Amino acid sequence: MQVAKVDFSTVLPRFISLYIFSFLNPKDLCAAAQVSWPWKFLTEQDCLWMPKCIKFGWFLPYTPTDNEYGAWKHHYIACVSNLDWLTPREAAAVYGTLNEPKTEDEELQERQREKCLRKIVWEKIALQKQELFKVRPPWVSGTYCSRLFKSKCQPRLSQTVRDRVRLHETLEKQLVLSSLESLPKRSNISGCHSYPLLSKKNWRGVYKNDSSSSNALQPHFILISSRIPAYEMVVNSVRAGIISVVYEHSGLNLETLLYLIEKALDGQMAQSVGIFSDGDSREINLLQGYKIGIKNLLMPEVRDFWEKLGSYVAPEEEGGHVDLFVPLGASEAGIEVLSQLSQLTGTLFTAPTGIATGSYQHVLSDWLGRQWETAPPSIYFSEPKLQTWSSFTDFLEDTLKSVRKQLSPLFKELQKNISGRMIGQFVFDTMSVANILNNQEIVQALADGLIELSKENSDNPLEFLSYFLLKKCSKKSKHFERNVILTKSDPKATHNLLTKERDVIEDNPQDTKPSLSKNDPNFELLVKLERKLQLDSAEKRTRVVRELFKSERKYVQMLEIVRDVYVRPLRAALSSNRAILSAANIQIMFSDILQILCLNRRFLDDLRDRLQEWGPAHCVGEIFIKFGSQLNMYTNFFNNYPMVLKTIEKCREMIPAFRAFLKRHDKTIVTKMLSLPELLLYPSRRFEEYLHLLYALRLHTPAEHIDRGNLTIAIDQIKNYKGYIDQMKQNINMKDHLLDIQRLIWGCPTLSEANRYLIRVQDVAQLHCCDEDISFYLRLYEHTCDLSLFLFNDALLVSSRGTSHTPFERTSKSTYQFIASVALHRLIIEDIPDSKFIKNAFILQGPKHEWICATEVEDDKFLWLSVLQNAIKSSMEK
Repeated sequence: MQVAKVDFSTVLPRFISLYIFSFLNPKDLCAAAQVSWPWKFLTEQDCLWMPKCIKFGWFLPYTPTDNEYGAWKHHYIACVSNLDWLTPREAAAVYGTLNEPKTEDEELQERQREKCLRKIVWEKIALQKQELFKVRPPWVSGTYCSRLFKSKCQPRLSQTVRDRVRLHETLEKQLVLSSLESLPKRSNISGCHSYPLLSKKNWRGVYKNDSSSSNALQPHFILISSRIPAYEMVVNSVRAGIISVVYEHSGLNLETLLYLIEKALDGQMAQSVGIFSDGDSREINLLQGYKIGIKNLLMPEVRDFWEKLGSYVAPEEEGGHVDLFVPLGASEAGIEVLSQLSQLTGTLFTAPTGIATGSYQHVLSDWLGRQWETAPPSIYFSEPKLQTWSSFTDFLEDTLKSVRKQLSPLFKELQKNISGRMIGQFVFDTMSVANILNNQEIVQALADGLIELSKENSDNPLEFLSYFLLKKCSKKSKHFERNVILTKSDPKATHNLLTKERDVIEDNPQDTKPSLSKNDPNFELLVKLERKLQLDSAEKRTRVVRELFKSERKYVQMLEIVRDVYVRPLRAALSSNRAILSAANIQIMFSDILQILCLNRRFLDDLRDRLQEWGPAHCVGEIFIKFGSQLNMYTNFFNNYPMVLKTIEKCREMIPAFRAFLKRHDKTIVTKMLSLPELLLYPSRRFEEYLHLLYALRLHTPAEHIDRGNLTIAIDQIKNYKGYIDQMKQNINMKDHLLDIQRLIWGCPTLSEANRYLIRVQDVAQLHCCDEDISFYLRLYEHTCDLSLFLFNDALLVSSRGTSHTPFERTSKSTYQFIASVALHRLIIEDIPDSKFIKNAFILQGPKHEWICATEVEDDKFLWLSVLQNAIKSSMEK
């Protein structure tokens, strides 16, 4: 039988050859490296030498590059050559012989010692079995863990026992639920506070019948969400004397948000409360997982939040009100939310009614509610700064991303609203956009005055110009006074009267509120108000349609910039044999956006034709329905959107001519100071404006109007498509966020999974109990290391946190090392009561690990346990 004599390393797969060489010791590997070049290449691979180095604790001081091999072999040889080693005879002379025979007495004592230790171990095992029998009866009746019902002073079961028992899944679920129930709760406002313990002044003044409160001493209070773009600018716009609190949109629940409000007010009654959060004309995006609208407003948790919030505000008779900086007054569903909130709390709720398109332009528009001396935005904010923020929101958010990265480490120990005010002041001083905005108004007023002066040919030009400016100033002040709607009646009663002649309101098919009688003292006022609104509905409907046409024309102009500034020159260069980009790249980048431009050009022409012959009986719903049936062009654009951006970046890096082309055209006056990727953002933002304008148009369309049914169909079309866009944005953002966390934590496993998102990150200190056999109040703990707990909606990731400082630098850098991850439905929490030896501590116990943790301040412990408790409950309900 013929046998092929070949080198196995050249025939077998590489991993099999490496597996064969892995059985050799270092000396034999060095000898094998001298046989041939294939053997030398294989025997010097790092996968063979790295385990041999790590076994002796020899770690490579640097990370080898991708194409570098043999580093671990050289490191092993260097470590061996520097060792101080002794022969067995030399070691015996220095340290003595290790194998000296023992005497009979020594052997007898050692046997007796082993027997005593074995007896102690058997007794402890028997005791543990008895305790386990109490915890889990033989019939597995699902009895709760006994240690959760015993006094917290008794010792707990050890971790090894829990691992040995391997509890049944149902029993483990009951253990987790019982641990959540045993955690300290924050009671209602009228009762005592079991946790955290607050002083008397924190709860004495929250009653609405507190006789010691007066309007002169009642402050104004504003809540600002961290989800607001460039929220630092909003914080810096808060007027002096206003109590402001910045809260995290993610990582809080309604109970913890109430705790923050109560702590900030410090027992005082607020004259008014403002909530500056994200949302639209139908619902309030108050917190992550809490989009409050008609559907969930009457849920027990949500209802309890608003009722307690209303108890912090002065009564309506004393001028108390709650201002929601969300455009709920622009749709029927939003007005219904305001009516329900007013009825629940007995407090007046107000919101803007603006229909202006653009980021947060509605804040400075008309407001529902009573007439105040000043508009609600002027109560809390400095108007020039707030107007600046609303005009440049998108650009400010991009600017603040880099500012936060640089300044956040310096302000890490400060409270969020203080650091936000400092960052906002820094950006305002740097950009000086408030002064620019004010100067623009002054220049425009002077220009108008000079134009009028040139027409009049006055003998006294200064007198004429001063008179013109005074007249213009008085008109502006009158216009500002008309920004508040004169509605002196209860908003819920007003809404009842308005909805009698309309269809069933969206998302709220049942109406349980009683109707007004003619004997009501406000009946005549409401009838007059209804007649006035009916007369104004045609005018307001016309305003909405004109705003729709105006915003659509501006949107089409932005798309035409892409065509005129980028597409046409690139195609012209291609036709003249001096191509900047290939035809395939131009097709990938611009084919979808050009189809969208054609679609919206036709839509704009239809709106222009309809507006030229506009009357009260004309309709725009059918135009929107026709537009909504052709949204497949937008679908192609959004599906190819990531590829378009990657193609732009790739061509920018690889083609110098295209890089020079973008440098000439990006962020110029012709492109409105925008770059090509920024111009491609406009299609994704346009549908929110469509939906906002459609809701406002239906609000001012009578129930008997022929256009009302088409508007409802168009709203459903645009709403469904906006949901598709929002889902795409959410998936991309969550994936990028998880990848950033994965890169941040050394040794972290893959985090990208469907529907997983980060809730909160908490820094804690890990403690070690010196003696667990004594009661909780006498136990001593030592600080072993610092941990960072990453809470996701389905798991808890535990990592160690290290801090490194750079010479001559004030800031420090944090590094994270992965330790373990625990599924939330298998995590048991236990509170450790405060004592003179420990504060703000708790225990996290998983199937294999246990961590004793402590936060730096009491508030962090309460917020963390509350959020963790809700996350575990939500995870177990899925």
